[in-house]
Amino acid sequence: MKHLWIVLAFMGISLSAGEITIAVAANVSYAIDELKEEFAKSHPDTKVRVTLGGSGKLTAQIKSGAPYGLFMSANMKYPQALYDDRMAITKPLVYAQGALAYLSVKKLDFSKGMELLRDEKIEKIAVANPKTAPYGKAAEEAMKNAKIYDDVKSKFVYGESISQTVSYAVIAADIGIIAKSSLYSSKMAEYKEDVNWASVDPALYTPIKQGIVLLKYGEENKEYKAFYDFILSDKAKVILKKYGYMI
Repeated sequence: MKHLWIVLAFMGISLSAGEITIAVAANVSYAIDELKEEFAKSHPDTKVRVTLGGSGKLTAQIKSGAPYGLFMSANMKYPQALYDDRMAITKPLVYAQGALAYLSVKKLDFSKGMELLRDEKIEKIAVANPKTAPYGKAAEEAMKNAKIYDDVKSKFVYGESISQTVSYAVIAADIGIIAKSSLYSSKMAEYKEDVNWASVDPALYTPIKQGIVLLKYGEENKEYKAFYDFILSDKAKVILKKYGYMI
């Protein structure tokens, strides 16, 4: 009888515990661990597995059948496409608004704004691939609006995601145009505002509204809906603001 109770208890734990797999835009990589920790306070039995990448690449994976039940994109375009194709079961909602920033390990005169990128001392500029990363598209738009794109495009070093672009900005380029959210990571604390980084003028690019959707794969799993609701909650907004997002 005792052994039967142990088996039943174990079965109960197994049934109550769950695991969800979500696709998350690379720019959220700096905030996602803290978001998961906060979610775990109210859902201790749910393990959240995260796949990070460029929003375009993650969308391609979802269309190819990747087992993600929720998608946190870096813009609204990709989740809207999934909704239009009936691969998402909720209309895209904005969970955060991102911003661009310059980053360099060198001390630079950021008061020059985009004109700084023309400087002959700036030989390599790290930029996310605009074909797959919304932050790369926004960076390209900002440079075109500043009328410097044609003069500096030969300097570009492309990252496939915004997190890879941050790495390039630190180790392989003189400057990078990155997601401002990355600068609030504890790993980036050594880089100081107006010394190593500065915000890109938001008037130069379309606001980066980041969208979230529930995907058809997770339709029958209530834990995906719980995480979805959490990301849209006030508790999540506090964390996202902490990482430089506008809500």
